[in-house]
Amino acid sequence: MPPIDDHLAIFDPVTDPDQAERYLTDWPRDAKGRARAILRPRTVEEVAQIVRLCAAAAIPVVPQGGHTGLVAGGVPSADGTEVVVSLERLNHIREIDPANFSMTVEAGCILANLHDVASEHERLFPLALGAQGSCQIGGNVATNAGGLNVLRYGMTRNLVLGIEAVLPDGQIWNGLRKLHKNNTGYDLKQLLIGSEGTLGIVTAVSLRLFPKPTQVETAFLAVENPAAAVALYGLARRDLSDLLSAFELIGHVGVELAQEATPDLRHPLETRSSHYVLMEASASGLVDLSALMQRFLESAMEAGHVLDGTVAANSAQAGALWRIREDLVEGQARRGRHLRTDVSVPISDIAAFLAKTDAALAQAEPNAIPVAYGHVGDGNLHYNVLPPPHMAEGDKPAFLKQCEQVVYAALPEFAGSISAEHGIGRAKLGSYLKGLAPEEKALTEGVKRLFDPKGIMSPGRLFEV
Repeated sequence: MPPIDDHLAIFDPVTDPDQAERYLTDWPRDAKGRARAILRPRTVEEVAQIVRLCAAAAIPVVPQGGHTGLVAGGVPSADGTEVVVSLERLNHIREIDPANFSMTVEAGCILANLHDVASEHERLFPLALGAQGSCQIGGNVATNAGGLNVLRYGMTRNLVLGIEAVLPDGQIWNGLRKLHKNNTGYDLKQLLIGSEGTLGIVTAVSLRLFPKPTQVETAFLAVENPAAAVALYGLARRDLSDLLSAFELIGHVGVELAQEATPDLRHPLETRSSHYVLMEASASGLVDLSALMQRFLESAMEAGHVLDGTVAANSAQAGALWRIREDLVEGQARRGRHLRTDVSVPISDIAAFLAKTDAALAQAEPNAIPVAYGHVGDGNLHYNVLPPPHMAEGDKPAFLKQCEQVVYAALPEFAGSISAEHGIGRAKLGSYLKGLAPEEKALTEGVKRLFDPKGIMSPGRLFEV
């Protein structure tokens, strides 16, 4: 064993092949790699020691969170040269400060656990994802995760007050400020947020908290088409103002997929439509949210934006409505390999983008099954595609690549993005670099060289090497 590997062996490496399996892939399991070593440090100092050793030997490092990524960013390369650094054992709550509406936590903390801790102190941490029972906050920060509440609370970068990170030379940068306002020079933490492990390893974060809602209203509404959903969203923003926290568009195929995944999941409406909206508003304090929601729905019905609808009477009914949105993802997975996209366009262009893409896909691949759903309030759509039933596995990669090209080809007309919240990783690297303007590419590469001149941090993600 080379000397460097002897040194790395003190950091609790995973050597059992069965245990190692989950560190070599992520949730979609479309990509699988090999690792030179899989290490699980317990402290930020141990992370720094690992990075210093790897930097000295020019060994590439890939940080890893909860294995819930969708773009192969945390999957080690196939050549077995990369050292995986799992943050799962850095999972302590360092401080919660209710009066400051903040909490400081380590990178390996599970997102759902942070929700629980904040709730115990009558506070809310609003980042909400389908994978929140498994994903880790360090990975959320490194990928600038989005989720269901972006329209009210913003992306992860809007929820981070400070960061602690190990830089590519092994230095520990302590930027764990809890300040809600700090206008002193460059905001360096914003470079690390969304950097996908290419500029350093996030080891702890100070997070912004909000008042815990005491009232929540959840509605599931049938609409005629995406244009009606967008019009309904505009009305909701007017009538419900900043109390609107989620506004999801779901096609009828999505509801069917959710019911495939969960057979006891009942359709909540008698009226069947091509599209539905799942929306939620929340409030604390003296607002009468129920009355406000009722007046909004009456206005929406009178304006013809809503064909039918239901409002959850309690948290159990609200949970059943949200299961439709959550379980449709599992329903797609049960159909086997499929295309997942994560595009965004201006809210005003959602209907036009869907119409253009539907038509182009029908012409290019008539047997494709589109599954479009997403966050209307921030223009983020997951335009996914299922291959036709009984298609041979060997034919699926080329078929799905063709479908992806159709979806991406529609974006330039709307000045859209190929990644709204999932990141680039290795899966989208080619498409990302192809659309990068020369001046933006030069600036991005300059930042990378400044932070990581040896190029050891997550090579092949965001950059070719």
